[in-house]
Order: sequence, then structure tokens, then C-alpha cells
Amino acid sequence: MADKRDYYEVLGIQKGASEDEIKSAFRKMAMKYHPDRNQGDKDAEEKFKEINEAYSVLSDPDKKNKYDRFGFAGVDPNAGFGGAGGSGFGGYGFGGGAGGFGGFEDIFNMFTGGGFGGGYAANYNGPREGADIQQRMNITFDEAVFGAKKKIRLTKNVQCSDCHGSGAKNGSSKHTCPTCGGRGQVETVQQTILGAMRSVRTCSTCGGTGEVIDTPCPTCHGTGAVRKTVELTVDIPAGIGGGANSPVLTLRGQGEPGTNGGPAGDLYIVLNIGKHDTFTRKGDDLYMTLPINFTQAALGDEVTIKGLKESLVCRIPAGTQPGTTLRMRGKGVKNVRSGKAGDILIEIKVVIPTNLTEGQKDLLRSFGEAPVVEQPPAGSKKKGSWSQKVKDFFE
Repeated sequence: MADKRDYYEVLGIQKGASEDEIKSAFRKMAMKYHPDRNQGDKDAEEKFKEINEAYSVLSDPDKKNKYDRFGFAGVDPNAGFGGAGGSGFGGYGFGGGAGGFGGFEDIFNMFTGGGFGGGYAANYNGPREGADIQQRMNITFDEAVFGAKKKIRLTKNVQCSDCHGSGAKNGSSKHTCPTCGGRGQVETVQQTILGAMRSVRTCSTCGGTGEVIDTPCPTCHGTGAVRKTVELTVDIPAGIGGGANSPVLTLRGQGEPGTNGGPAGDLYIVLNIGKHDTFTRKGDDLYMTLPINFTQAALGDEVTIKGLKESLVCRIPAGTQPGTTLRMRGKGVKNVRSGKAGDILIEIKVVIPTNLTEGQKDLLRSFGEAPVVEQPPAGSKKKGSWSQKVKDFFE
């Protein structure tokens, strides 16, 4: 236990944090370190396991109480307290995928019971937030750089328009479940040799809602929601996508509808950004390779390149060596937050000719045997000079 970090420290919260604060911190950390977004990163995978273990304890009131009182010993099954179940994270089952984890959507399903085997004591009869949804969207390189408005279609649960989410037919009503008395859970007590053992299960009559519908809505069959294909407009902010991972946009309230008056979940859109024909992006800077010939490298030149919005003139100094990187400041991508533009970095690649005429070969041999003299300024057209003859042959 000595090498373990405090569970509150793992989630970046203070001791005594509320359930909502614990849930919010976990969601943020899980999204950051999920293996789907950090493929091949062993450190991120270990952190993701650590985050899940911390959440499996702090999200369970009983385990959290034991941890607060006794530390790791309180949730260590070998210590006699009963607890988190060791490395299994309290039954939080991540099946398949890289390293035994589920897909990226498991982060969202876990808050509504989609990926966990237990441990989170929900208030069944209270308002519950709807499930979050993940959707992928393909955008072009230019759309990421300059921003765009995109349409996205998805099929999801939406609130039933006939019963407005109540699940009851118009004119009908709900009443308190007679089995659980509105608690949504049924408690049983069994006498064992160790004393009375208390267990709690979801009420089978009301399904945990605490209420029973007299006459279910014929449209949604009492669920309060129906499947529907919707079209949404997504604003792609200019400059997004400068990081190493796929950027994620959040559309608040566009996830699954809540229950018992709870808010709708969120829609997370993972952007797949296409490649550019010329540039490679790193942060707000753009990188490219510019092929030039021997004469241009030796004497210097001005080459027109196509920038993001306009043509740009790249000035190549005389005597430029292969592999030299030239920088055009402020011609890169504008930062998504500050609006400050990055740079364009141009790696020079000197192309050596392979199909020379005999005359060109003789001229190069003579050029190589000539004594080194002061190089004329770039752009000089001194008639009859060796360098000018070489330039004439190559152009």
C-alpha cells in the first residue's frame, strides 16, 4: 500500500468532496487518460487504472466511509473490512479493447450503470441525469484551421412528446410504488451465524423509480423516451486540433434525456481531422518541405509557396545548406484561444540532378576544379561567371 497515492489526490479533489464533484473529476480524468485517446502510452494506461480504482471507492458511500476512517486498509479485502475488490476496481468491467479496456464510450456509460457491476448507490427516486453520447465527425484540415458550421445526424433517445417524459398516458397518473414505498429499493435482512446481514436490491415492481404508472403512454410504452434521428448544427472553432489527441467538442444537454425531471446528458463529438497536401501541423505551427535545385541553394532565390489563404514568398539565402529550416513568422494557424498565429517552418531539400548532359557535366567538373572565390551576391547576373553558367544550365 505504501506506493499507492491517496484516492482524493488521484482525482484531484479535496477530502469531503460531494458526489457530483467526485463524478465530475472522474469524468474529466478518465477522458484525459482513456487508452483510446492514448494508444501505446503505458503511463496513461496505468493512470487510467489508478483513476478507476479511486473512483470505485469514492463513488460508493460505504467504501468511501471505510476509506475515510481506515485508509487503504478499510477497502482492502485482505484486511477484513471488505472493500474495493483489489485490482478489479469493485466490479467495474472493461471488456475488450486495448489492454482490457472498453471503448471510449465506457466513460459515459458508467454514470448510468452501463459499464459497472455495482458500487454506486444512486438515488433511484430522485432526478437523474441522462446518459452522455459520443459521436465521431470527420472534418477537413481547412475546417479545423478556419472554423466551420457542420451538420450532424444521429439517432438517440429523446423525450416523448406525448407524455412529456412522464411515461404515463394523458389523463393517467403515477402513484407511489406499494412494494418499496417510493424508495426504489427493497431491503432484506437475513440472520446468519455472524449476525444479521442486511442487503438492498432494486425494486422489481417499479424498476427502481419508486413510482408505478397506472396506464403507460402508448407512444413510449411507459419509458418516457422514444428513438429518433435528429440533426444538429456543430460550430467548429477556428484553430482547433493543435494537440496530439483528437479534439473533443461538447454539446451540453444534447445527450440522452434525464429521468424523474433530471437534466439531459451531453453529446461529445470526437473530431477526425483530415491531412493537408502540403503542411503537417504541430500545435499552431505548420511544417513543410521545399525542394530546390543546386543553383538556388548556392546563389539564393525567391520561391512562391501557397500558404493557408494566400501565396507567400519564401526568400532563400545564398549558401543555404540541405536540411536548413526557414521560418515565416505569423503565417501559421491562429490559436483557438488567444488568436495569435503560429509560424510556417520550411525544411529545405536540395535536389541533385540525375540526368545531366555532357556539357553540363564538363561545366560542373570545371566548376569543382576552380579555386574558391568570393561568391557574388544573390541575384547577381554577372555575365560569363561560372556560377551564372551553372544557373543557366539548371534553369
